[in-house]
Amino acid sequence: MDVVKRRVLITGVSRFLGLRLAKRLEHDDEIEQVIGVDLDDPPVPIEKLEFVRADIRNPIIARVIEATRADTIVHTNIASDPARLGGRSAMKENNVIGTMQLLAAAQRADRVKKVVVKSSTAVYGHQPGEPSIIPEDHAARQVTLHGYGKDCAEAETYARDFGRRREDVDLVILRTQNVIGPTVATSLAGYLSLPIVPTALGYDPRLQLLHEEDAVEAFYRALAHDRRGIFNIAGEGVVYLSQALRLLGRRQLPLVLAAASMTAGALKRAGIVDFPLDQLKVIVHGRVVDGRRARDVLGFVPRYTTRGALEDFRDHRVADYVPKVRAHPSWEHELFEYLKNKTIEHREML
Repeated sequence: MDVVKRRVLITGVSRFLGLRLAKRLEHDDEIEQVIGVDLDDPPVPIEKLEFVRADIRNPIIARVIEATRADTIVHTNIASDPARLGGRSAMKENNVIGTMQLLAAAQRADRVKKVVVKSSTAVYGHQPGEPSIIPEDHAARQVTLHGYGKDCAEAETYARDFGRRREDVDLVILRTQNVIGPTVATSLAGYLSLPIVPTALGYDPRLQLLHEEDAVEAFYRALAHDRRGIFNIAGEGVVYLSQALRLLGRRQLPLVLAAASMTAGALKRAGIVDFPLDQLKVIVHGRVVDGRRARDVLGFVPRYTTRGALEDFRDHRVADYVPKVRAHPSWEHELFEYLKNKTIEHREML
């Protein structure tokens, strides 16, 4: 009997996670086709990849899912960097409206049987009396969120609503810790790359990190196995911020908390490090999560510890590809041509 191969649609395929996941799938014999959706071309060629230039915020994404006959959707296009998308408003539209449109389209697509959504441990926020190690069900409490964390929480709400309406679909939500590695460009990587690192006087938070390769492996396991649920994805072990800076050979500049916030704002305005102020509390209070559920259910065992991820970041850091924001996107005409050609192909196959 012939094995039915899968057709996987990845949003954000030109960004680090979507791109590396597509590369991970190109030699997988169980994958027939990878459909990559983004507004910018992938920077490297990938076998099996069919690139579709489309905006997930546009309802036409439903036609893309239908035309490509995708049965698995991996939504990685939830951004934490406002500058990359042209500001906080555009970032919220991408993260929240884009997720809503994508899942509304997936809900109407009978062929779709697996959906994996990227979220973040930022949904836990920072409140007094937090547990030292945070489990997945801790997000159910009331907490005030801003920026990226609020976007992820709202995206998760849409995802859970989708899961209730489509109980036949395996829905997986992965809450990733701060990702670091040789090639990924993140706010934390930029912060830790400063020659002199401003820190909050009197605070030495515990850091728990996720290596970029482990992030890709977690998403691969989530889509490859018949599992569902919400999972924390993090490396094992923690380091204190002061230890991390010594390991990286960085000098720290302790500042009173108010001055540290002002410095973070100044670095952002100067374009040196785009560290969103809503995430500043991570390097003040820290956050450590419980990854046992991902290990027990998904079989995800990170290759890199938090310390190992920092050492790889230190020893092999290279510049990452950062696509430019399109001031006047011209993707609509190209997309309509693509959909028209797909329709013709399907008719000829019948």
